[in-house]
Amino acid sequence: MDLNDTNIKQNMQTRFETLPALPVSLYQSQGVSYNNEILICGGVYKRQCYSYHTLKSQYKLICSYPKNTILIGHCIVKWINPSNPNEITLLSLGGTYKHTLVMKYVSVWDNDKTNDEKKDETEIELSNPINQWLPLRDKNNKPVYIGRRQENYEGIRAVISGSNNHLLFITYPPKNIDVFNLHTFQYVKQTTLPAIDVIWRHCFLSKPWNESSTVKPNKKKHDMILFCERTGLDIEYDEDKNVFQFYKFRICSTNHNSRYGYVCMNGIVFFFGGSEGASSIIHKYSIFENRWMKFEHNLPEAYVVVLPY
Repeated sequence: MDLNDTNIKQNMQTRFETLPALPVSLYQSQGVSYNNEILICGGVYKRQCYSYHTLKSQYKLICSYPKNTILIGHCIVKWINPSNPNEITLLSLGGTYKHTLVMKYVSVWDNDKTNDEKKDETEIELSNPINQWLPLRDKNNKPVYIGRRQENYEGIRAVISGSNNHLLFITYPPKNIDVFNLHTFQYVKQTTLPAIDVIWRHCFLSKPWNESSTVKPNKKKHDMILFCERTGLDIEYDEDKNVFQFYKFRICSTNHNSRYGYVCMNGIVFFFGGSEGASSIIHKYSIFENRWMKFEHNLPEAYVVVLPY
């Protein structure tokens, strides 16, 4: 998860607090941040989706996945409209039982609205449903499925980038990376990652821009980073040339792990837990300094979990 929202950053503290438990138990859930909310979407064999309000410390049900959707190892991506940053679409894809669904999200916490505003929202909802998972459709209203039938999409990860926020980068087992154009609904690139390990349930995110840099960013070149067990990659994609370049990162010697949780904030990636036994240690990686560190605070022992294979 990339915690880019200012209000969530301001509420991050160096000590741990016990938050209210989810209304249901969700294993291997996926989530994204949005303003003061963390949107938590499904889990293994669980279809419920919730919004957690970081200031109110409360949950609200958003919706549930369609009954025919089975979730194991799926991925959620936040798709922002460049012309309206307050409007977001959630994209859900992959998993053992592949699916491609989208949700136009409007905050479930917006209760302080006038009757006229609510009436306007109802009219919008009738023409363009909100807070519901629906099939992704092309301009001819035909369903679009992202993924190749013969491939394994359990534990995939994806990010959205591109000069017009229109390119979906997908990484999945065993060592694949694809580029899918969300405007034309076509693949534009498929290649193999120079990885040591099988890539799944890994860390994959867009590389944040270093604001202290004097070099202006090239809107047609996109930087991403990927970590999985002994593999660390800096991934560059040239939109005009449609080519990748890969550079290897040094991996922390005590964090040869997979299936960990991770968040990125202010150019630092925090890694929690993983599949190699229980540990209260939190590792962090500084993207701008290319440096691994141990976080100065450990997880409380009560929250250390061993994740099964």
